Amino acid sequence: MSGDALIIAIFFVALANILRYLSSLRALLVMMREANPLLYQQMNRGNNFFSSQGDISRQKRLFHYIRSQEYLHHHDGAFIAKCNKVRHLFILSTALILALVVSLFFVAFTGL
Repeated sequence: MSGDALIIAIFFVALANILRYLSSLRALLVMMREANPLLYQQMNRGNNFFSSQGDISRQKRLFHYIRSQEYLHHHDGAFIAKCNKVRHLFILSTALILALVVSLFFVAFTGL
């Protein structure tokens, strides 16, 4: 297997998982409207959460909410499951991007 094929394969797997993560994050925001209205209001003032013009402090707030697992004290089991899924997909996507970067350096320096 050539190094280029390895990099392309890891890239497409990482891309697919990033798209899954973003889709799950959008579904979490929709679910958050019913399950946790106060947090939803803090996160989604306007419809520009995912745009480059979006307020980064709201995105960081959601990131820290999921990273610190504050959702574990919530009463809705489906909301907890969706937050867990988003958290696991984020970790998986981050690991795949790291694997892509490592494989890029590995292929570049070994000349496969």
